[in-house]
Amino acid sequence: MSLLEKKVISIGTVSQLSGLSIRQIRYYEERKLIFPERTNGGTRLYSFRDVEKLVEIVERMEEGFQTYDIQQLEKRAVMKRESCS
Repeated sequence: MSLLEKKVISIGTVSQLSGLSIRQIRYYEERKLIFPERTNGGTRLYSFRDVEKLVEIVERMEEGFQTYDIQQLEKRAVMKRESCS
């Protein structure tokens, strides 16, 4: 696992890095667009890759995409990567 993918960043820090509110970050999690890990105590942990993904999500939302559209684009990208492997 690369440093970019290691889940070590708290939601508060992700909020500061991304410019999103904690509520917005949780919303994108509810919509299955990001997938933080949870500690035994329930604390969400994110990676730098998650922060990058959140910024991409916001950019797509600003372009007029809905969360469902973004979810479908992500699924297609995963399928394409898997078929190329």
